Amino acid sequence: MKDTPVQIVNVRFYVKPELADEFPSALTELTEATRNEPGNLWYHWSRSIDDPNEYVVLEGYTDDGFMAHATSEHFRTGGALIQPFLSRTPDIIARQVEGEGWDQLSVLAVD
Repeated sequence: MKDTPVQIVNVRFYVKPELADEFPSALTELTEATRNEPGNLWYHWSRSIDDPNEYVVLEGYTDDGFMAHATSEHFRTGGALIQPFLSRTPDIIARQVEGEGWDQLSVLAVD
């Protein structure tokens, strides 16, 4: 199968320390709605092991799915919901790559 463009988006959120434990539960509706988008390939949240106030979301979309996500109602309402939790502006990496998603890491292959 021919490789098609995949939109990769990584966003790092800096959450106020007093709200860091509440942050994941505030993301439930946004996360479920995003994962249910036809063009969503993955949407994974992670909390830093170095800084408990830092969260990262790893996102993957089909080429068309990325724009649909960015213009969705749950994206707009999710942003408004997240804003009060933030201690500073999030960082983002957004790139288009060729491929179909995740590959296996051969140097750590498990038989």
